[in-house]
Amino acid sequence: MPKVTFVNKDGSETTVDTPAGLSLLEIAHKHKIDVEGACEGSLACSTCHVIVDPAFYGKLPEASEDEEDMLDLAFGLTHTSRLGCQIIVTDALDGLKVKLPAATRNMQVK
Repeated sequence: MPKVTFVNKDGSETTVDTPAGLSLLEIAHKHKIDVEGACEGSLACSTCHVIVDPAFYGKLPEASEDEEDMLDLAFGLTHTSRLGCQIIVTDALDGLKVKLPAATRNMQVK
């Protein structure tokens, strides 16, 4: 089972084992990690914004144009920012580390 580490807003880390095939948003909710996901993974907000460790960023599929548009609305955007609902954990991502931004901005697109 792949391991994923979330760096919480307070700097503490939560490492969880997870089956492959789940999104980071689903994993966060399952383990009560503070990732909002206001649109429930429908790619209509940026509240599941995470900052991917640079060592893993290149292992992710490219962000879609829709994801890029939503990321433009994210608070604290970085060059390794992604939406947690769009990152599906695979065995190749074992050890993935993501940081939760200090805040989120809930601007849903309807």
